[in-house]
Amino acid sequence: MKIKRFLAALPGKLCLLIVAAVILIFFSNDFGLVDIQKTAIVLAVGIDRDGEDFALTAQIAVPKGSDRTTGGTSSVEIEGRGATVPDCIADIYAKTGWVPKLVFCNLVLLGESAVQADVFSCLDFFLRNEYIPNSCQLAACEGSAGEMLSSQSAIDDTSALALSKLFSDAAKKSGYVMTTTLREFAVGYYGVSGSGYMPYVRAQTKEGGSGGADSSGGGTGSSGDSEESGAQEQKVYSAEETAIFSGGRLAAVLPREQTFAFSLLEGNVYTGSFQADGQTYVVLKNSGSVGLELSDVPMATLSLELRVQLYGTREASPPEEIAKSMLTPEQEARAEEVLTGYLSDLWDSCVQTGCDLFELRTKLYRTSLAEYGKWKDSILSAAVKIETSVKSVS
Repeated sequence: MKIKRFLAALPGKLCLLIVAAVILIFFSNDFGLVDIQKTAIVLAVGIDRDGEDFALTAQIAVPKGSDRTTGGTSSVEIEGRGATVPDCIADIYAKTGWVPKLVFCNLVLLGESAVQADVFSCLDFFLRNEYIPNSCQLAACEGSAGEMLSSQSAIDDTSALALSKLFSDAAKKSGYVMTTTLREFAVGYYGVSGSGYMPYVRAQTKEGGSGGADSSGGGTGSSGDSEESGAQEQKVYSAEETAIFSGGRLAAVLPREQTFAFSLLEGNVYTGSFQADGQTYVVLKNSGSVGLELSDVPMATLSLELRVQLYGTREASPPEEIAKSMLTPEQEARAEEVLTGYLSDLWDSCVQTGCDLFELRTKLYRTSLAEYGKWKDSILSAAVKIETSVKSVS
C-alpha cells in the first residue's frame, strides 16, 4: 500500500525537483549565457603590419533595433596594436572593457603589409586559440585590411557580411573565386610543398571608381544609415583574383583567367562560363587533375575534361541553333586552345614564383622518398604536358 502511494506521488515530486533545479541554474549563472554588454561578438578581423608590430581591426556586431525600419546588424570597428596578435586583442580589451569573442569570427583579412612577410607570424594565434573555428575563411586584400573592414558596403549592412557573400558556394561554382580556410591553408603551409592560396579582394566605389577602401579610423561605425555614414563612399568588393603563397609569403596574384584554370583543375566549376572569340560557353561537367610521372625525369600532367554548352554570342542566332546549342568541331577546338593557354600561363606563374601550387612535392614525397630527395628542389623545372578536352554536353 505504501509503495502504491509513493509511486502515485512520484510525478509531482519529480516535477518539483526539476523546477527547483531550473530555478537554481537560472539564478546562479543565467544558464551560462554571455552578457552581451560585457562581450564583443567579432564578425571579422583585419590584420596589417606597422613595422615590427601588428595592427588588428576587429569588426564588432551591433544590433540596430527591433522594429522593421531599424532592424538588422551594423558594426563598429576597433583597432588594437601590439607586438603580437594576442597583444592587439589585449589592447582592444583595455580600450573598451569588452572581451573580444572570436568564436563567431568567420573571416580573417590580411592587408598588403601583412602578406609581405610570413603570414603565420600572425595566423599562428588563430591556430592556438581553441575558440576560433578552423573553418574560418582567409583572404588577402589590396591596401589596408583595417580600412577595407571600416569601409561602407553598398550591398549589406557590414563589410564582413558583404565579403562573406563573395565566398559563397555559388561563387565558388562559377570558377572565379578560390576560397580557403584556416585549416586548409595551415595544411599547405606545414606540408612538404609549403604553398597555399587565398582569394584576393579589391574594393571600388559603387559608381565604378578604383581603389582601396577609405579609412574611417578605429572605433568608427559602419551602419547603413546615410545620416551616420555622411560623405563616406559606398564600396563594392570583388575576389576574382587569387593570391598564391610560398613559404607563407605572397608569391603572386593570379589574374581572373588563371584563377578559372586553377578552379577547373580542382574540379570545382559548375555553371561557370568562359569566353572565346565573342562566344560564351557554360561548363556543365568538369573533371580536372594534376598528375606526376616519374621515369628518367619527372613530368607533370595538367588534365581537363569538360562538357560545355554554347551560352551566348555577340550576334543573333537562328532558332534551331539556339534550341540545339551544339558546338561545332571548330568551336570545340578553339575552346580547348583558350583553356590550354590559361593552364600554360598558370603553370608559368608557379614556375616563375617558385610556388608549388599543384603540390608536386607532396606527390613526389608520397611516391618515393628516394625520388623526393633527388628532385624536391627542381621539381618545378619539370616538363609539363597539358591535356584539354572540350565537348558539347549533348
